Amino acid sequence: MRSTKSAVDRLLDDGSGRRPRADARRNVERLVEAAREAAGEMGGEITAHEIARRAGVGVGTFYRRVSTLEALLEAVMAEILEEIVAKGDEGLADPDPWEGFSGFAAAYTRLRNELCDINDVLGGTLDHARAELRERIRLLVERAQGAGAMRADITWQDVAFLLVSVSTGDHTVGLHAGEHQWDRNLRIVLDGLRTPEPAPLPGAPPTDLAG
Repeated sequence: MRSTKSAVDRLLDDGSGRRPRADARRNVERLVEAAREAAGEMGGEITAHEIARRAGVGVGTFYRRVSTLEALLEAVMAEILEEIVAKGDEGLADPDPWEGFSGFAAAYTRLRNELCDINDVLGGTLDHARAELRERIRLLVERAQGAGAMRADITWQDVAFLLVSVSTGDHTVGLHAGEHQWDRNLRIVLDGLRTPEPAPLPGAPPTDLAG
């Protein structure tokens, strides 16, 4: 089983082995949660002041607990990466190859956006870790194809690009995304990959911004 370490534990580990104070741990937990929330909503425009505001702590507390914005974001990025890989392992352990793949795809769509937004703030330092992601996608695709649940004329590389295409902005060509737009996009992509019957689309279609 993979050994994982949370962002909070990474940030609190000073090498001494001492247990951190409860208030220190609570503050770091708030900062990690706020950083992930900001990444999900703000993209690459993440600042220490914004994270501190969302966490309900002062900027002084921010720097006392995590030292730098980069240290916080690196710990969070490592945590998200491990979550994605763990989702891949869960998918591979699912007795139904298609359900394992589609469950991973749903989680990956959201987690990847957090990961990439934080990676952008850090200047694109994730390259060394992508091998694990590539391997999970490849194994999930090959397993689904081997079971006859996914069309055989595509490659896992195609699937990697298709999953990225699910994530959209809030609007395009005068249309406002529906509340479950990503879910609808993902369902359409999954049905394009699957054999033989499509599943019902979740949510409602996009609406006209002018309306």
